[in-house]
Parts: sequence; C-alpha cells; structure tokens
Amino acid sequence: MVISVTASLLIKTLLTSPALNMPLLLLLLLASTGDGQAQRVVGQKKKDACACEVNSTMWLFPALKYEAVLQQVESCEGSLNNLQEQVQLSNQRLPQIQALVENATARLAPYQYLHDRGVYSALSLRLLNQELSQLETDISDIHSQLNNTQTQKLFREVGKLRTDVDRMQRTDTINVKTVKEKLRYLKNGAESCKTIPKDYQGQDRYCLKGLITDISDPVMTKVSPHGKSYTSGSWGKQAQMDSEGQKNSYWVQTLLNSDIWDNSLRIYQTYEDFMASANDKDFTFAASYNHANAIEGPSAVLYGEALYYHCYRSADVCRYDLNSNTVTRVTLPGTGVGFNNKFPYCYYDCRANSDVDVEADETGLWALYATVGNHGNLVVSRLTWDNETGTLNVSQTWETRLFKKAVSNAFMVCGVLYATRYVDEYHEEVFYAFDTATGKEDNSLALPLEKVAKGVASLSYNPTNKQIYMYNDGYLLAYQAHF
Repeated sequence: MVISVTASLLIKTLLTSPALNMPLLLLLLLASTGDGQAQRVVGQKKKDACACEVNSTMWLFPALKYEAVLQQVESCEGSLNNLQEQVQLSNQRLPQIQALVENATARLAPYQYLHDRGVYSALSLRLLNQELSQLETDISDIHSQLNNTQTQKLFREVGKLRTDVDRMQRTDTINVKTVKEKLRYLKNGAESCKTIPKDYQGQDRYCLKGLITDISDPVMTKVSPHGKSYTSGSWGKQAQMDSEGQKNSYWVQTLLNSDIWDNSLRIYQTYEDFMASANDKDFTFAASYNHANAIEGPSAVLYGEALYYHCYRSADVCRYDLNSNTVTRVTLPGTGVGFNNKFPYCYYDCRANSDVDVEADETGLWALYATVGNHGNLVVSRLTWDNETGTLNVSQTWETRLFKKAVSNAFMVCGVLYATRYVDEYHEEVFYAFDTATGKEDNSLALPLEKVAKGVASLSYNPTNKQIYMYNDGYLLAYQAHF
C-alpha cells in the first residue's frame, strides 16, 4: 500500500492508527518536500504498528534558494521602476517632439511647393538640418524604449523631412532662386561701382560717419495746419544741400482727398513762420485730385525749388517746378512696379497707396518702391534732374531682399536705406539698413522712434540739419539723427 502524506503529524497518525491493515512492507509516499518531489519510504510491521525511517531533512526551509529568489525579485523591482520612469519621461517628451515635427513640417510645406517648381525662396537649410538632427536623435532614443505606433509614426515623418531637405540641398546649386539671387547681387554690385568715382571726388564728403547710431526723442511736435483729422501726408525742411532757392523754407503736403490724393503744397519761408502757421503760400500742381499730375500717397520731398512726388495712379515720379509751375515725370524701372495700393507700407496697418516713396539725402534724390519682378521686395532707384535738358531720369537701381509690406516706412541717409517696423502705439523701431555703396544689408539695428499716434504716414531725412521728419496721423514730429 502506498500512502501520500504532507506533514510529520499526518505520518504519526497513519503509523499508529489501528484501523489500517498494513502488509509487512509498507511503502509510504511522502509529499511536500522542499523541492516538490515525493519520497518513497520502506517500513516493517511490528506487532500492530508500522516502523519506518523518514529523512526529516527533506522539510528543512530552503534558505539559500529563498535568498536567491529574493534578490531576483528585488532586482526585477528596480528594473521595473527604472523602466516606468523612462516610460513616463518618454510620454512627457512625445507631445513636445510631435509639436516640433509638425512645426518643421509646416515650415517646409510652402518651400516644398515652390521647390517642386524650382523657385523656392531662401530657406535656412543649415538651421533646419540642426533641428532635424536633434529630432532624429530624440525620437531614436524614445523609439528604442517604447517602439509603439506613435513613435513609429514620428520616425517615419522625420525620415520624410530628412529626404526632402537633402533633396533640396542637392538641387540648390541649380535652383532658379539661387541663380536669381546671385544675379541680383551682381547687379547691385555693378550699380554701386557706378557711384564710386563721383562719390569719391565730392558727395561722399558728407557721409564719412557710418550708420546712424541713435535717434533722439522728438525735438519738434506740431499738428498739421489742416488739422489732425487728415492722417496722411508728408512734411519737412527744404532738403537740397547748398541750395540757394527755398534755403530755409518748411513745407507741408497733406492728402485732403480720402487721405490718398491731393493737388496742393503749402510752404513757409522760415522756421518761425512754420511754427506760427503764418505767412504761408499754397501752390497747386494739378487741376484736380484725380488729374494725371496729382499726388498719390503720403510721400513727397521739397528739393531745391521743386517738389518731387508719386504721380497719380502710375508708376511715375513727378517733379513740380515752383517757379515755372510745370510738371516733369519719369517712369520707374522694373517688372510690375507697384502702385494703386499694390505694395504699400504695412507691417501693422497698411498705409493706403504708399507704394512709391520719394526721398532725399546727402547724395541726391531717391525713389523707394516694390516690383513684381523683385517679389514685392523693396527696390531703390536714384533719381537725377538734368537742368540743361529739363528731364528727370533714373540713373541707378538696386534690389533688396526686404519685403515692402513687412515694413512700416523707410528713408534714405547717405545712400543707405533705413526701414522701420511697428513696436506699439507709441513706438517704432529702425531695424534694417541697406547700403547702396556696398550692396550689403544689416538686420541687427534697433533704433527706437517715439511717436504720439499709432500710424506713420511718412518718414523722411533732411541732410541739411540731419533731422528725420514723421507725419504721424496728423501730427508733425521731428527727430535728431546721431552718427
């Protein structure tokens, strides 16, 4: 007979029970050993009992095995905690990386559209490469930890971005935009070279101090003689260097028709007259507001004894002679010159019909405008008046990379274009300069301009006193420029 028991008490009970009729040799199968194995025991019948020897060491507690298992449990618990922390960290980083991928994809999308047509705008591929490399590293780390659907999707998207950018880099050497940019640079260089002999001999004597370093607070504040309800126009001091005629005169040109058009000019012979709004003289340079010789947009300059301004609904600059009451005009060069509110100054609020900006500085007269051919970026043309032939001409033209609608206004100083942007209701900032002498741009400027109203209709620099004049929504402000 074979009996299975699990404890020494049960063994004793079985061995002493009179109810059991056991044979001489009794096999006992004892269970619950330390390793889960059964033990076979041989016994002999002595009188009414069965005698056998059982090895009790089988029921000793397996301390060594318990310690080994305990160490494994503790090690496993530590690994699980570490893995849980990594998973939590990865889950926190995943939305951030997802946002970065979406941002980079959105930034690349318009350039990809243009790239397929061979005309994409300049893109900082080096910076994008750095961002993509960091993304690839981060996503690779998280993917190795989680390897789920979300990380796989991120991995594929970044891989597509890498392919696109690499392709753009490979084809950049023959990209149409790149060729056009090189052509623009060479054209600007050629235009700059034309001025070297003349400037070196004479005009450059006024321009040896470099860029503007500071602009004062307003040194003059006055309301337009027509009232502050007329928010667009221009004003200033006669701007021709060494001029005999109109030498000390001040002028105001206010757009009286819809803040866009006008046909008259008001001149004060002295500063005192201007401040007192007395002894003024009005000139009418067109028969009506919508005449071909009328002014369009808030930009004009009194240079010598003539007013230069943008002609009504055209790509022309007009010159009105104060003495002869005659108007001469010249058409600005370029493909698709903007006028009739096509490329106005904007940035915050677009200034209606501010497409062509006529300026003066130490080197002469300028026209600032934008063209379709230059993708709406600012173009700078030098204007010259030939007194012998009585003709107004464009002698040189430079193309910049500054989008005109991203600028609130601009002016010229010593052949350098300065552009402003809106900061808040009471401040503008000069942030950009383009030097026609070198063709180089500077985007690092941060020169504040204080104002009293939100909108800037016009800005012009006067080389005779180095002041900057602003028509500020009906207020006339003047600043001193420092070099």
